Amino acid sequence: MTHIPGLTLNNGIAIPQLGFGTYQIEPQDTREAVRTALDIGYRHIDTAQMYGNEKEVGQAVRDSGLPRGEVFVTSKLNNGHHAYGDALSAFARTLDDLGLEYLDLFLIHWPLPEVGDYVETWKALEEILRSGRVKAIGVSNFQPHHVERLLKETGTVPAVNQIEVHPYLTQDDVRAFDTAHGIATEAWSPIAQGKVLDDPVITAIAERLDRTPAQVTLRWHLQRGDIVFPKSVTPARVAENFRLFDFDLAQDDVDAISALDRGERTGPDPDTFNYVPG
Repeated sequence: MTHIPGLTLNNGIAIPQLGFGTYQIEPQDTREAVRTALDIGYRHIDTAQMYGNEKEVGQAVRDSGLPRGEVFVTSKLNNGHHAYGDALSAFARTLDDLGLEYLDLFLIHWPLPEVGDYVETWKALEEILRSGRVKAIGVSNFQPHHVERLLKETGTVPAVNQIEVHPYLTQDDVRAFDTAHGIATEAWSPIAQGKVLDDPVITAIAERLDRTPAQVTLRWHLQRGDIVFPKSVTPARVAENFRLFDFDLAQDDVDAISALDRGERTGPDPDTFNYVPG
């Protein structure tokens, strides 16, 4: 079994640096996909209330037969539950849906700056943390100025900030802010929904190393110190994305990939995204 390196969060909790993402995996396909990932060796599963597949993620974790403490499970608060009491109730439903006694990490999915007060939401997550039903709390898609408000108005530094990161959106400013404040950065859309896989810089490195462009890109993430969780429902691709720990990129290769940054998002801008499901 390949050993997955881990990072230590600012509250002392260990988190595997490579995980398996479940965004856009249909509920009927999620159980098998997560079981496949766990069988291959993944020990970190990322889901969200918004994805609609928490029940199937939990079933797969239970079906795996692995001790609960060996699988790190993350979920995220849906945008329609930012009020204090709503957040508490939504978290309780997440635990019920997952069928787990506790969650390893729970995140505010989006700041929604024009919808409500994410500081109130964060205070609800602080209460959940105090209850012992989650080991760590964090945020997703928060810009530095959003986090600064949390730091100023509450007593808990987020353990994690999950943001869009890939070679075309390196997010060095947000990542540097996170590092300066002891916040781990997680990268979603790590291959820009496939857009970077045909980039000549990445394909040349992949050919030279006899690796796939996806493996090179994911290795770039790991060597920069981010937590990453690729997603696929194809077993061969899930296995391919796991084979990242028997090679290294030279620093020149890391720098060349980082230089591809063009500030190009595949998802919404957190400063203007205020979508709440009806």
